[in-house]
Parts: sequence; C-alpha cells; structure tokens
Amino acid sequence: MSDISNIIPSYLSKASNEEKEIFFQVLIHLSATDGHTDESEIEFIKEAAESQGLKDIDKLFTHTDEAEILKKVKIIKNRHLALELIKEMCMLSHVDNLLSDEETLFIGKVGIALGIEMEKIEQISNWIIDRIIWLEQAKYIFEEK
Repeated sequence: MSDISNIIPSYLSKASNEEKEIFFQVLIHLSATDGHTDESEIEFIKEAAESQGLKDIDKLFTHTDEAEILKKVKIIKNRHLALELIKEMCMLSHVDNLLSDEETLFIGKVGIALGIEMEKIEQISNWIIDRIIWLEQAKYIFEEK
C-alpha cells in the first residue's frame, strides 16, 4: 500500500469510526454519481479507509441510497471535518477531468445536509480548480511530461 496517510490528513484521525465510515461512503457514492466509477477511485478510497483503521471496508461499498447517505452525513457535527469532506468531494469529482452535473448536485446536497453555506462550497470548489490549474502550469514551467 502506498503512503496514503499523507494524502488523507490527520483531521480524520480525530473522527469517530462512524464519522469515518460515512465520510468514505459519501466519497464512494460521489464516485458513482456520473455513472462511471474508475478503478483508481475505488483503490484510492479503499487505501484511504484502510489507512484510517476502518475494518470491513468492503461493506462501505454496498449500495446506499442517496437519501440515506444525506441523512447519515448529519452525524458529522464538527465543521472543520464537514468542510474537509466537501474539499475531498471536490477533489475526487475532478479526478477524471470532468465535473458532471450529478456530481455538482450531490456535493451541494451534502453541503446543505452538513449546514455549509453554498458560498463556502463554491469557495472550496474554486480553490480546488485553482490548485489543479497551478499543478498543470507547474508541469509546463518545469518542463515535465
């Protein structure tokens, strides 16, 4: 397993197992909202969940209804953790370089369920897009292939 603990920061280490499980269930559901789940997304989510000490990770991948996920996500009361979830969702939704309407809608619904203002979700999304642009510019500047 790669050193995925550096990718999923320590904010999750303070979360309860229940919060961690719903955190990853949200990411799993998001990965499927565009109708295509990439194997690299699945592997990333599995490794990240494992790095957080979650057991029986395969049960996280059992289909969960969107309404049920939106109900369960409300257990996350820590605002910082909620904001980090939105950030991870925005990052995951850009992995395939195509942000679908379904992904955008689901991120908004999760944000609302968490009590996060739409302006804040937009700030996070724009920050992720800026980060992607900077990384692409760096490849060009430093003549990386």
